[in-house]
Amino acid sequence: MTENEIRDKNELVALLLSQKSNYDIKMIEKAYDLCVKSHSGQKRFTNEDYYIHPFNVAKIIVGMGMDSASIMAALLHDVVEDTDTTIEEIEKMFGKEVALLVDGVTKIGRLSFSTKEQQQAENLRKMLIAMGKDIRVIIIKLADRLHNMRTLDAMPDYKQREKAVETLEVFAPIAHRLGIRPVKEELEDLAIKHLDPIAYSEIEQLLQTRKQQREQILDDVKQKIEEYLRKEMPNVDFAFQGRVKSVHGIYRKMFLQGKDFDEIYDVYAIRIITDTVADCYNVLGIMHDIFQPIPNRFKDYIATPKPNMYQSLHTTVISRDGLTFEIQIRTFDMHHTAEFGIAAHWKYKEGISSNDDKLENRLAWIRQILEAQDTSEDSSELLQTIKVDLSQEDIFAVTPNGDVISLPVGSTVVDFAFMIHSAVGTRMVGAKADGKIVPINHEIKTGEVIEILTTNQAGHGPSRDWMSIAVTNQAKSKIRAWFKKERRPENIEEGKDSFDKELRRIGINVSEEEYEAIVGEVAKRYHFPNNDDFFAAIGYGGILLSKIMPRIRDDYFKKVQASKPIQVVEIPEKQSSTGGVVVEGIDNCLIKLSKCCAPLPGDEIIGFITRGHGVSIHKRDCTNVPKDISKSEEPKRWISAHWNTKKTNKFTSTLQIDSIDRDNLIVDIMNVISNMRISLNSINAKQAKGGNCKIIITISCESVEHLKSIINHLEKISGVFSVERIGQ
Repeated sequence: MTENEIRDKNELVALLLSQKSNYDIKMIEKAYDLCVKSHSGQKRFTNEDYYIHPFNVAKIIVGMGMDSASIMAALLHDVVEDTDTTIEEIEKMFGKEVALLVDGVTKIGRLSFSTKEQQQAENLRKMLIAMGKDIRVIIIKLADRLHNMRTLDAMPDYKQREKAVETLEVFAPIAHRLGIRPVKEELEDLAIKHLDPIAYSEIEQLLQTRKQQREQILDDVKQKIEEYLRKEMPNVDFAFQGRVKSVHGIYRKMFLQGKDFDEIYDVYAIRIITDTVADCYNVLGIMHDIFQPIPNRFKDYIATPKPNMYQSLHTTVISRDGLTFEIQIRTFDMHHTAEFGIAAHWKYKEGISSNDDKLENRLAWIRQILEAQDTSEDSSELLQTIKVDLSQEDIFAVTPNGDVISLPVGSTVVDFAFMIHSAVGTRMVGAKADGKIVPINHEIKTGEVIEILTTNQAGHGPSRDWMSIAVTNQAKSKIRAWFKKERRPENIEEGKDSFDKELRRIGINVSEEEYEAIVGEVAKRYHFPNNDDFFAAIGYGGILLSKIMPRIRDDYFKKVQASKPIQVVEIPEKQSSTGGVVVEGIDNCLIKLSKCCAPLPGDEIIGFITRGHGVSIHKRDCTNVPKDISKSEEPKRWISAHWNTKKTNKFTSTLQIDSIDRDNLIVDIMNVISNMRISLNSINAKQAKGGNCKIIITISCESVEHLKSIINHLEKISGVFSVERIGQ
C-alpha cells in the first residue's frame, strides 16, 4: 500500500482493469469527473490540487478489493463537506447507495459545538451509526485517514501530533477490530513516526542493519521447512511467507515494556498457509519435531479466535543456529481474513448477506458502544468509550458450559455477568472463579472458568458501587439503564442530595426561590423536561456533576458580580503602573495576571477593572475577553494595557506534557529544566489510557519567546507527544 500516487483518470482506470473484479468503470469515471470539477481550485497542505487526495483514497479502496459503490464514494467523500455539491445531487447522479456512503463519511463540521472534544465525539457517533447500516463507511474513512497520514509531513507540527494521537487512539483500533491488518499497522507506524521520530528512526535502523543476515537465515529455515513438509505431507498444498513485525509493535515492546531488541522473539516470522484446519495442526506437530519450541509461547487462535475473527496458530521456536523466530500456521481462508478483515467479504465473497453470523459477531462492538450511549446524556462520553473499549487487549474467560467470552484486560466478574446477559448481571449475588468463591471486584485472568451466582428474589438489582468496579462500558450502561428504569424515586432523591452537596462545596448558598431558578435553568440547558428528570439522571449516572458544576459556579458568580453597582473610574492622562505591565491612565494600581489564560510578556494583552481587586490582565484572545469590546455588556471596564519592556520580571506559566508512560521520564524532564536554569514551582503526573501519561508543570519564565524555547526543549524528550501551554 505504498505505491506511487494516482494523479489522473487513466491511471485509475488502468488500476481497475488490472483487478479481477467486475467494476462499473463508466460510473466510476463519472464520479472522478465530478470530484475534479467540485474540488477545482482547492489546494491541500502539500500545495497540490485537492482532488489528488480522493483519487488516492479510491486507490486504497481498490487495493482492499472493495466494490464500485465504495470506489465512487471514496472519490466523492469530501465533496459534500468542502464544496457546494449536496447529498441530494449525489443521490440523483449516482444512486441512494453511494449517497448513503458519502453521507456516512462526511463530518458534521458545519454544526456548532461547545468544545472540540464534543465535535469529535459527534463525528464518531455519526460514523458508528452509519457503520451499523453499512460497514463500508468506516472502510472508506480508514482509507481517508491512511492517505492523510501518508502526507502528514506537510501539516504544522501541532496538527501532526494531534492527528497522530487520534489515529493511535481511534482509527488504528477500529482497523484492528475489523481485522484489516495492513491498514492498522501502517496507521500505527505513521503515527509513531510523527509522535516519536527518534525512536522510530532507531527501530528502522535496527531492522535495516540486521536485515541481510536475518533474511539469509530465514531463507535457509524456510527451505528446510518446505523440504520436511513436502516429504511428510506430499499431497497437501502449501504457501510460505516471511513477515517482519511492524515498527509500532516493536516500539511497544522496546519502549513501553522495556525490552531489548534481541529479547523480542517475534520480530521475524514465517507463515505457512495450507488447505484445512487438520493440516494446520499436523504442520504444527512437524514444526515442533524440527525446532525446539519455547515454553509458554504457543497460542491457538484457531480454537479461540480473536474478537476480530483472526485465526491462526502461533508458536515461537529456536533453530539449530540459535535464531528465535515465530511460525504462524493458517488456512488460505484464514489468511484472506487476516489480511483484508471485513473487506474480504467483498474481495472473495462478492459482498455480504444479512444473515452472516460471523459478520454480526465481528460488528457486535459497534452496537455495544451505541447502546452504552443510550443511557448517558453526556455526548463526550462516546469518545472516551471508543478509546477505552477499542484500545485494550483482550482476555478470554470460560463459562461453565464451555463458551469462551472475550473481555478487555482488567475486566471483573461484573463485566462478565453483564456480557452474558443483562438479567444475569442484575440478578448476580456472587461469583466463582475455577470453582472458588471470589469477590465482585475479582479481575478475570485468561482461561478462568467463571460461574455467576444469581437470585430470583423479587426486587433484587445491582449495587451503585458496581459502576466503579465495572471496566466495560457495556456493563456500566446496563447498570445505569437498570437504575433508570427500576429506581426512579431513589434516583431523584440520590441526585438531589448529590447536587445540593456540590452546591455547598463550591460555596453557593441561596434561597429556595434562587435554588429553583438555578435547577430549572440547568435542567433546561441539558434538555430535561423537568427538575425531577434532571435529578434522576444524576442519580443513575447519566450525567456527571463533575462536568456540569464548573459552569454552574461560573454562571452564578457572574450574576452576583453583575448585580453589584458599577463605579466608573475617571481615567486621567496616560501613566505607567507597576508589575511589568503598563495600564493606560492608571498609576500604581493593583495588577493581577488572570489565571484563565496566564499571559506572558510578548502576548497581546488587555485590562479589566474589577471591583475591589485592581486590574485583571488577560490575553487579547482569551475566551473571557469579548471580540468586540464596544458591544460587550460593560465596555468602560475594559482598558488598554501593554508590557513594560524595561522591566524583566519573572512570570509563572503552566504546561501540559503528553507522553508515553516510561521509566525515567520525570528525570529527563527535570534535567531539561535544570539545564535551562528554570525555576520549577510544581509538578503533577498522572497515568492516561493506552500506556500514556499527562504531566502538569508550573514554571517561571521571562517572556513568550523564553517559554517557546522551553517547550521546544521539552518536546525533544523521547516519548513526548506534545507540550502545550494551558491556563493555571
